[in-house]
Amino acid sequence: MTKKKTNQMASPWANDPLRRPHLPEQEEQLIAEAIRCLEARYQVAGDCMSSPELTRDYLKLRLYGLTYEVFAVLYLDNRHRVIQYRELFRGTIDGASVHPREVVRECLHWNASAVIFAHNHPSGVAEPSQADIQITKRLQQALELIDVRVLDHIVIGEGEGTSFAERGLI
Repeated sequence: MTKKKTNQMASPWANDPLRRPHLPEQEEQLIAEAIRCLEARYQVAGDCMSSPELTRDYLKLRLYGLTYEVFAVLYLDNRHRVIQYRELFRGTIDGASVHPREVVRECLHWNASAVIFAHNHPSGVAEPSQADIQITKRLQQALELIDVRVLDHIVIGEGEGTSFAERGLI
């Protein structure tokens, strides 16, 4: 007897009641499918996170609408192809503690050549704070020691996200 394969996709937010609580199940499924399509596209040889706009669009799908702050990292190979997306730290409505030691360890684990940081501001304001700028500098210094480049740090809020690279902060 063979098992039938179902075409139903589990929502990536099904086990987390705080993620996007205002969206109906059908919309959650649509977002989950969009994320899978983007991940498949960016992990194919030749395609890469080549601009802040492409990266911002991908990260907005992942981080927008959360009621708590999340600090995430895109681990990239030497051609800037995505190796892995990981949400490393989860905080509260106004902050998340970021530990450089853990970021370095994850970079070594994934054998990353470059990274893109991202986090959301549940307030909806995508303007980087002084704390955001400070932790980015600390992370850059730590990752320089292991030859991992920081390409960008994107803050997701309402509307457009803010790219540190576009602002000249990296």
